[in-house]
This record gives sequence, C-alpha cells and structure tokens, in this order.
Amino acid sequence: MARRHATRADRIGLRAAMADRLMPFMVAAMSFLAALALAGSVAAGALATHWLSGAQGLVTVEVPNPTQPTAANAPLRQDAVMTLLQATKGLSDAHLLSKADLATLLKPWLGDTAANGSLPIALPAVIVVRADTGAPDAKILETRLDAAVPGTLVDSGARWADRLAALTTSLRASAAAVLLIVTLVAASVVAVAVRSGLSQRREAIEIIHGLGALDSDIANQFALRAMRLAATGGLLGGLVALPVLAWLALLSSSFIASAPASPHGLASALPGLLWAIPVMFTIATALIGWLAAQITVRGWLKRLA
Repeated sequence: MARRHATRADRIGLRAAMADRLMPFMVAAMSFLAALALAGSVAAGALATHWLSGAQGLVTVEVPNPTQPTAANAPLRQDAVMTLLQATKGLSDAHLLSKADLATLLKPWLGDTAANGSLPIALPAVIVVRADTGAPDAKILETRLDAAVPGTLVDSGARWADRLAALTTSLRASAAAVLLIVTLVAASVVAVAVRSGLSQRREAIEIIHGLGALDSDIANQFALRAMRLAATGGLLGGLVALPVLAWLALLSSSFIASAPASPHGLASALPGLLWAIPVMFTIATALIGWLAAQITVRGWLKRLA
C-alpha cells in the first residue's frame, strides 16, 4: 500500500531520476567539514576565554643577574625589584618564581636540562605580580624598575591578550568563511543533481507542464525529494563528526579550565552546543536542499516556457 502510494505521488519519476546514493554522501562530506569548522570556532572561543582570564591583569618582571647586589653593601637585584613592586600602588601579590617553577616552565622546550641546572646561561629571576585598578602602565613600570635595577624587563599580559583576541577573531572569521563555502558547495551539489533529474525527465515534465501543471507543483516535487536526500546527508555527516569532535575535545581539555576531566570519557568532553550538530545540520541541509531545488527548477521551467 505504501509503495503504491509513493508511486502515485512520484508522478515525474524522481526516485529514478534523482537517486538516493550520490547526493546524501556528498552532502554528508560537506556537513562533516562544516562540523569541524564550527567546532574550531567554538574551541577558539573557549581557549581564548580561558587564557585571557588568566593573562589579563598579570605582569611578568624579569631580573637578569638576580643574585648580584645592585651596589656595594646593597640588596640583591631581585630583592630590590621585589621591594619596589610591593611599594608600587596598584600592584599586589608579587611572587618570585622558584628554580623549580622555572624548570617546569622551560621543560617543554629544554627538557631535563633546565631541571638539573646544567644550562650554559644563568636564568633571570621571574616575578609575577597582579595589576589592579590604578596600576601604572607596563612601559612606565619598566622605566622605573630599570632606573633602579638596570636591565629589568616588564611584560604585561594585556599586550598578549590583544594579540590573542585578534587571533581568535581571525579564526572565527575563517570558520565562518569555511561554513559559507561548504554551504555554497552543498547547494551546488543539490542544483547539479536536480538539473540531472530535470534532464532525465524532461519529456515527462514538458507533457504535464503542457497539460497545465503549475510550476510550483513541479518545483515542490523536486524540492521535497532534494530536501529528504540533503537532510539524510546532513544527519549522516553530523553523526560521523560527533566521535571525531569528542576525541579532539578530550585532547584539548587540558588547555581549558572549564573542560571536564578525562575520567568522564568522551561524552563529557564535548561542549553541549556541539552535541546538537546532527539536529542542526539535518535542519540546515534540508533547507538548503529545498531552496536550491526550488530555485533550480523554477529557473529551468521559465526557460522552458
């Protein structure tokens, strides 16, 4: 019964003209790429938020030759800088990093060489201080410290925060461009498939069109078929992308403070928004398929008339 009903509804023979093999897989591939782009945008925002929350308000001070006195019978260079920082209005929580802390920071680049103290050069003392409201600008602070302890360098997290914000904006713009390109390619795939179906069923379409069939009726039949096939591809691409995105989220969880711990598994590593990708992509690709088919068929029928 259902098969006979489907046969009567498919008066133009679209099931044969628009096969259900190539288009869904092409749309699925585009959906997979779109999922990666969307996930990249979400990840860039999360990483930027995490890093900015830690970097903003922090000032790093480097003191070369920290254990040498500033002058005869004077305090050590690092002690003199600490005293100046503690006396500066707007600065708080000045903390001198230990040798173990420095070795931990340098280990990814220098390996165990930094930990066992066998570096060929002496490391500067590193002081981390929090800049509160009313704190002097990093350049002004560096000028003051350099005047008292020559060679002292000041690095503000605000400078890196601006660069990171610009990088995040660029990554999100790139992701948006990828999504736009993928959308256009998916629409082109649908349009090509519809044109192929129109060519194969041209004679039948000309007959029913000549008998008075409305352009909207013919376009709707093609659009419904294209919508179903495109939605199938969107759902398939979204489902395939989920485990890949969950695995990537688990790998990057150590860089995001709010990310769940690994014992919870892949399921908890993926942000909630990305779990909705199969549903979102099914709806989006269905709309793309419908619109692309409507535009293609109506344009073809106008030229036919």
